[in-house]
Amino acid sequence: MAGERLRFDGWIAGVGTSSGTRLVVGHWPRSPFGAFSDVMVEHPDGERVLLAPSRRIADFVAATYRFDRIEVVPVSVTGSVSRSGHVWLVEAGPLRLRLRAGRRTALGRLLTAVPAPLVRSPLWAALCDVPARLLMPGVRTLGRAGPGRREWYGARDLRPVLAADAVLDKADLGPLAPLDPPVAFGFGSAPRTPALVRVTTTVEIGAARR
Repeated sequence: MAGERLRFDGWIAGVGTSSGTRLVVGHWPRSPFGAFSDVMVEHPDGERVLLAPSRRIADFVAATYRFDRIEVVPVSVTGSVSRSGHVWLVEAGPLRLRLRAGRRTALGRLLTAVPAPLVRSPLWAALCDVPARLLMPGVRTLGRAGPGRREWYGARDLRPVLAADAVLDKADLGPLAPLDPPVAFGFGSAPRTPALVRVTTTVEIGAARR
């Protein structure tokens, strides 16, 4: 039996840094909680930190993914779009991140052609899971997400992140680097190659195990 399905439409940016700290930013203009953004941080020693804009959102995200520490702080994502790509400025408590993403890839162009109903389907996510793992090791599109929860991703666009500057707790994290090792917040990681992905994410609560 299917449980309650909560859908989030927006963007996920995943970047590594030369310091070994990896960052995953979720920017959700449309969600059951209204528009919001959050940041997941994994330090070189493996500590996983969630930066969330409210206790309600923090509780939901922490019930879906795994963290060692949670901070409720103001989180904002502002940006601009041009023919050459996207520029984001992310401010989240102790974190300041500026990233620049380029034009969509060939795969990104294919993803923009996928019909919206298909993007939201768990069957489509299951079909995409194997090729996603082969093309982008660590990436999964369907899996278990916390007790009694199932989650799937439907990608709708893909752009490479070309540059990033990040400061965390007043320390410069260094230039852009691969997202390596993979982050361990949930059942899958963001791509190893830094990327900005437009995505529809569905979290099913109270789903019967399959």
